[in-house]
Amino acid sequence: MVHVDLRKIGETRIAILRIDNPPVNSIGSQVRVAVGESLAAALADDAVQAIVLTGTGKFFCSGADIREFNTPKTLIRPLLRELISMVETAHKPIVAAINGTALGGGLELTLGCHGRVASEDAKLGLPEVKLGVLPGAGGTQRLPRIVGIQAALDIIVGGEPLSASQALECGLVDDVAADPIDSACQLAVAIVRGDRASRVIDPAPLGDAASEAVFDDARRAAQRRYRGCIAPQECIACVEKTLHADLETGLAFEAERFKLLVEGDQSKAQRHIFFAERKAAKLPAAAQASTVRSVGVVGAGTMGGGIAMSFANAGIPVVLLEQSEEALQRGLNNIQRNYDVSRKRGRFSQEEVEMRLALIRRTMDYADLSDVDLVIEAAFEDMQVKKDIFTRLDQTCKKDAVLATNTSRLDINEIASVTGRPGQMLGTHFFSPANVMRLLEVVKGARTDDAVIATVFRLAQRIGKIPVLVGVCDGFVGNRMVSHYTREAYFLLEEGCTPAQVDGALRRFGMAMGPLQMQDMAGLDISWAARKRQAPTRPAHLRYSKVADRICEMGRYGQKTGAGFYRYEAGSREPIPDPEIDKLIAQCAAEAGIVRREISDDEIVARTIYALVNEAARIVKDGIAQRPSDIDVVYVAGYGFPMFRGGPMFYADTVGLPKVLETIRRFHAEHGEYWEPAPLLVELAESGGRFSER
Repeated sequence: MVHVDLRKIGETRIAILRIDNPPVNSIGSQVRVAVGESLAAALADDAVQAIVLTGTGKFFCSGADIREFNTPKTLIRPLLRELISMVETAHKPIVAAINGTALGGGLELTLGCHGRVASEDAKLGLPEVKLGVLPGAGGTQRLPRIVGIQAALDIIVGGEPLSASQALECGLVDDVAADPIDSACQLAVAIVRGDRASRVIDPAPLGDAASEAVFDDARRAAQRRYRGCIAPQECIACVEKTLHADLETGLAFEAERFKLLVEGDQSKAQRHIFFAERKAAKLPAAAQASTVRSVGVVGAGTMGGGIAMSFANAGIPVVLLEQSEEALQRGLNNIQRNYDVSRKRGRFSQEEVEMRLALIRRTMDYADLSDVDLVIEAAFEDMQVKKDIFTRLDQTCKKDAVLATNTSRLDINEIASVTGRPGQMLGTHFFSPANVMRLLEVVKGARTDDAVIATVFRLAQRIGKIPVLVGVCDGFVGNRMVSHYTREAYFLLEEGCTPAQVDGALRRFGMAMGPLQMQDMAGLDISWAARKRQAPTRPAHLRYSKVADRICEMGRYGQKTGAGFYRYEAGSREPIPDPEIDKLIAQCAAEAGIVRREISDDEIVARTIYALVNEAARIVKDGIAQRPSDIDVVYVAGYGFPMFRGGPMFYADTVGLPKVLETIRRFHAEHGEYWEPAPLLVELAESGGRFSER
């Protein structure tokens, strides 16, 4: 767990303690014990005048072992905060040689050291806020005393790591070096000789009254960025404590707030998503991924352009194909506008924008796709259109090229049937805007080769996406579920709600936006086309709402036409309630013989969210999703489900599956066969099981 080497520089003997806990040098209970023992031995050794603390490989330390949270292992001594206190009060200089990544508890450990040196490629951060907790080993109290209030808030509440140069600029580290261990040893010697001051933290309150306004700004920004999350506000409260409390008092306050968060449902939900994302992204067993060096994209519309940007942003050359020069230019203009927005926001420099644009090559000739390793079709959602495209791609592309369709719900196997390479064919369902949204549903056809899946999984991670493997059915996972979600939203409109009431209830629940505003954003014509395609197979006796169809018949397709469930002012995405739609809803309800009533927010949430849960249970049972946690990833990363609730399946576990089943059985009795409980839900609820245990 800890390797100890001795180095002598002049008359100074230095003990170098290396944390060795692959793959990421997390500092769980066993490592804490080992570090504590090694430190105690080095401090007691009269032959040692200074200590350098470092890690092995590319990690200094990734922080606490999250799997130990809420287990007895967190109580094994020394606690991390005790270990840091031991470092901070040591009678010999202890210098951190940050040899790579130092996150969370790993960075907090360095804050107790008397000096810090980072490697040139080091990343330093406190990402605990993303797990629904706060730095619980002194980070909120020591960091402001080292870098100042504003920088500490940016690091702790933002949760993003700093580069070595950024850490040096804000004063977090003393030096940046190609060889951090050697540089840390030199710094330790300088401290021993009195040539450099030991960076011992002043425990006194910061007491800067002028800083109070900074916290108000931070709270407002956190409310916008982290909808419904309590951890960011607790982080801010802890940093604010440094103004008025000494270090010991502040540490006690931080420990109390950490305990509150780590035992709460929000942190458990966010940790669930953290592990679920990593589980979902694991490559298929024993499959060999190929390297993708270049990509073709067919279609330069909103989705095609966003997909092209995703690859260009990762430095991968793209051939973007359209049928006409006009369509190509329109697509390029949209890409340029998107990059201009990013540049103005400071995300990219002009030079970086130009480098990315240079990677996107435009063409109208399929022959230019003959040498790419992967082609993604992002054309109109029409089966015949897609078949025609894949017939041409099959004839044009090299034999080992992967062929992918960006369809959101069409049958991958039917599309693959027109090619001579069904093993090389799969679905890559990006989410809009494709250059921003992290989710990628990877759709495996009946004959898709596992090596092709592995290739796309590896590529997805390379371009910053979260891949989730799904099977073939109408809508795959996300859109198959959303059909039931929006169905209940439409029924609730007929039964007495306004669009604003439905959307408002779900936003207050934590959704990024309500189902009706989401439909307006996506384009009502897309789901209308799907409903028309499904109409011949829809049982006549089942209830069907005509509200959305009637809105489309009026030429209202959502934001792109300036009107849908809401109306929109020119150039604005702000939904404005429209009395004309209220009249239409009342008319549809009257035609269906529905007596409208008052409906509570609780019923709106239960009807829509439990519709997701019930259908998701069927999807898992059908084998369309590998596991319930994959569905949680799909909904958090792709559909705006609140991360602090952990996804629909984890949320159902939190409520209690027996209670969820009881409510669904009541809905079944009141609203008919749409609400027949899913067999897997019944099985788990009656056996005391949980979705998160599968």
